[in-house]
Amino acid sequence: MSAQSIALLTLSLTASATLAANRFTTHAGAVPAAGANVAGVARSSAASGDLVSVDVLGTAVVEASAAIALGAAIESTNTGKAVTKSTGATVARALQAASADGDLIEVLLIAN
Repeated sequence: MSAQSIALLTLSLTASATLAANRFTTHAGAVPAAGANVAGVARSSAASGDLVSVDVLGTAVVEASAAIALGAAIESTNTGKAVTKSTGATVARALQAASADGDLIEVLLIAN
């Protein structure tokens, strides 16, 4: 099964840093700290100062940083990639499993 995105709400944010597509971003348009709250997932790459579309509600395609089990709670790494939750904020739930760093998986976004 390929990853897909069913966004119910997408917002335009001004990037305050260089952002990579399919990674979590903050409400300020920055790369999040590890385990931090996020606004959602950037749909495309953006340079600082650019407008970027960010999926904030629904499902999104996000890049994994390691293996992730189907149904696992997700938090963000300090590069905006998805990782299995340990102590950070739960920002999504895995709708697909990831087997390695760089895999793109569909997640259900959780507002936080």
